[in-house]
Amino acid sequence: MIRTENLTFRYTDTSPLLAFPDLQCAAGERLLLLGDSGCGKTTLLHLMSGLLRPATGTVSIAGTDLSGLSGRELDRFRGAEVGIVFQRPHFVQSLTVLQNLALPGFLSGKGTDEERARAMLERLGIGAKAERRPRDLSIGEQQRAGIARALIHAPSVLLADEPTSALDDRSTERVISLLEAEADRAGAALVVVTHDTRLKDRYANRVTLNPVNEGA
Repeated sequence: MIRTENLTFRYTDTSPLLAFPDLQCAAGERLLLLGDSGCGKTTLLHLMSGLLRPATGTVSIAGTDLSGLSGRELDRFRGAEVGIVFQRPHFVQSLTVLQNLALPGFLSGKGTDEERARAMLERLGIGAKAERRPRDLSIGEQQRAGIARALIHAPSVLLADEPTSALDDRSTERVISLLEAEADRAGAALVVVTHDTRLKDRYANRVTLNPVNEGA
């Protein structure tokens, strides 16, 4: 599960201070974080994943306080416990889709079960693309490959940043249902960050973030 307490962050000494509400999402549960553009949603997701370090406060995942980990320890921990579905999938273009799925296992030191990776790609409808480069996939196929990479190591927490951005209603339902099904399969806490109001009534557990704070 994931828990945040007293989180604040600023990008520079002169930029606005971002202050975030305390959050909690247990294993197998879902949390929706809503808010307009510029309110700090993606920043919060990056804090929750350890990609950013907070100015104050803590993020705990599966009982581990991320602030107590060194850079290398954090990379290893994130590779084992956290799956991230980015708004725009980030792949190593020189690697195949299958090789990109192996990256979390490489970072965590656990390795990746190739048979499991191929089975996941098949389940997501892109098994035939396993040996292709990411640039050879359609946008929808890249999105599914991104979901597969985020889930291949059965993380404790799955974080999704604007997964339905610019999608029509049918595609939105398909992507969200896919995220939910795969998170359930992994027993992961699912946190969805979005400004898409179509999702606001989907989860009872939801938080609306306020605009940035200008305080010191």
